[in-house]
Amino acid sequence: MSVPAMSTTVGSFHLSRSHGTPSRSFPRVRMAVRSGAVSVAPILTNLQKDCATSLPVLSHVADAMAADMRAGLAADGGSNLKMILSYVDSLPSGNEKGLFYALDLGGTNFRVLRVQLGGKEERVIATEFEQVSISQELMFGTSEQLFDFIASGLAKFAQKEGGKFHLPSGRMREIGFTFSFPVKQLSIDSGMLIKWTKGFAVSGTAGKDVVACLNEAMERLGLEMRVSALVNDTVGTLAGARYWDDDVMVAVILGTGTNACYVERNDAIPKQTGHASASGRTIVNTEWGAFSNGLPLTVYDREMDAASINPGEQIFEKTISGMYLGEIVRRVLLKMTEEGDLFGKSVPVKLSNPFILRTPDLCAMQQDSSADLQTVGSILYSVVGSPILAQGGLWWMYATRS
Repeated sequence: MSVPAMSTTVGSFHLSRSHGTPSRSFPRVRMAVRSGAVSVAPILTNLQKDCATSLPVLSHVADAMAADMRAGLAADGGSNLKMILSYVDSLPSGNEKGLFYALDLGGTNFRVLRVQLGGKEERVIATEFEQVSISQELMFGTSEQLFDFIASGLAKFAQKEGGKFHLPSGRMREIGFTFSFPVKQLSIDSGMLIKWTKGFAVSGTAGKDVVACLNEAMERLGLEMRVSALVNDTVGTLAGARYWDDDVMVAVILGTGTNACYVERNDAIPKQTGHASASGRTIVNTEWGAFSNGLPLTVYDREMDAASINPGEQIFEKTISGMYLGEIVRRVLLKMTEEGDLFGKSVPVKLSNPFILRTPDLCAMQQDSSADLQTVGSILYSVVGSPILAQGGLWWMYATRS
């Protein structure tokens, strides 16, 4: 990573109308690097140093995570990694037949799906799904409000059933509930919420059976459907992959949050008592988003954690997942603006707003291969609120894009 120290023109860009930009267009402008902005170089150098993950560092982190995994398997509360038993000890074979529903609640959206399976011969006959956004009000509302909203969306989806989907006479619709938050699993179809993560702070749910919460909401609507299985999204991912590939043993989630699960031998789980599986194996949900032992953290990671709704928790998740990456970069840009005049002599008001820069914005900027970084300019404009200020900040993108 290098930063040029001279005041030379390095390119031009045009602000497009995407990413919330007003309908008027801005003229293509030439942009010069100001000599005063070179003061961001120490910030970039320190960031590069703090983010470095050499092989010895990675080895240390891997060893620490393995130790935490073993401690979590030995006893509940033995480490930051919950190592939750899923009660799933058999995985799909491909012989499954019938109509199945699925509900996935794992972030700022929930998804509902139905699938008609035809066994080894026909496999997946038909699928349909819908995605519904969850508002900030619901993320900070009550348990009843959230689950009533989910049940309502599920009921509307079920009403559209038809075509290739067939429910045998006399059968109640069954649904698999993928719930991507830490849960103390009690059985295959019940589990108590340990705590909300990923920015959720719903009241009245912690310590309650989330399956019961959903069943009660469906009953209030008169929806004839019951939850037959509760799984974490990692377990659902593993089961879905195993349907097609018998060799799959591990599943990893990299989305709004992050987590992983894997197939473990029962004799490697000292804390497992009173549950015997015919296969001699079970799926363990690691909840590795809570891992923190030995992780290299920058000042931006620490400041974001301190300002979060759950300081000191979910540290691994906060360093790599989609909910937080945009916010980390916003904090870096704000530091460069305050100390290095990145966007001019004053700090753009919008840049001080937490989470104004989203991870999808970072992805779009990273993929911008145009000569004048049009997408980068457009996104910076939407963030800082001024085309002139966006021009002033684009030089950093030029200097660091390699």
